[in-house]
Amino acid sequence: MESMHIISTKQFLDKKILGSIFKLADDMEEKDRAGILINSLKGKILASLFYEPSTRTRFSFESAMHKLGGNVISTESAIHFSSVTKGESLQDTIKIISGYSDIIILRHFKEGSAEIASRFSSVPIINAGDGMGEHPTQALLDLYTIKKEFGNIDNIKIALLGDLLYGRTIHSLLHLLGAYNVDIFLISPEQLKLPEKYKNYLDKKGIDYKEIDNIKKIIKEIDVLYVTRIQKERFNSEDEYEKLKNSYKIDSEMLKEMKDNAIIMHPLPRVNEISTDIDDDKRAAYFRQAKNGLYIRMALLEMIFKKN
Repeated sequence: MESMHIISTKQFLDKKILGSIFKLADDMEEKDRAGILINSLKGKILASLFYEPSTRTRFSFESAMHKLGGNVISTESAIHFSSVTKGESLQDTIKIISGYSDIIILRHFKEGSAEIASRFSSVPIINAGDGMGEHPTQALLDLYTIKKEFGNIDNIKIALLGDLLYGRTIHSLLHLLGAYNVDIFLISPEQLKLPEKYKNYLDKKGIDYKEIDNIKKIIKEIDVLYVTRIQKERFNSEDEYEKLKNSYKIDSEMLKEMKDNAIIMHPLPRVNEISTDIDDDKRAAYFRQAKNGLYIRMALLEMIFKKN
């Protein structure tokens, strides 16, 4: 990693670095299952600073810190329960909290906020989502999930379905996929197509991708179906969201068309885009994916503090 901060997946385009993270995550999972984790981060404090709601990211980071022997300080919702309500700037908040902690996990509603925060922090900043920008640790756990499920990442056919305009998990994952030999299908409503800058990135990397309008056209050939929800919080118009919110639904009928060894992923939370009646199918990988986030985040915390 180029710095102590984790701001973008562009920091992780070296396969050796990714391999080291994945190997350490495997080790963390093995030791956790065996009950032999050591308190390697004893005496360290993680500050959980979330301006937007979170379940998986926040809890997995806090659990990771506790499992490694560290401590956590947090605010339930920084935009409502901190001095932000009094007009305090992000810069000042970061300067203060970095004096109380050893690392800050930051989720913010504004794109670019994590990079700004990193300029004013005396401790590492991990970007836990910055508006419609990036979510690098989610992308790392997503790639790790593909690696665990298939044993490799090269030569995978992956369909990205849903909100490709605002979906920061998609944006971060595409950077990582650019380091591999993969085929990508981009499926979204016309209003939520992938921004040009990400398509330009794929072109630069020589990655084969196709924009299509119907998942059924390629459902039989893909290895990974990565589904995202239509993100209500990013819309300015309630009417526009209502028109698009049920654009896609993955159900048992669609599952019949998929390969037996294909997987369905989702960064969660889901709304209506994946039916609960497929949750017990072996191809439904989204809960395994969420659990993988714990071990990836344990690995990242360990590497940052050990400066590996």
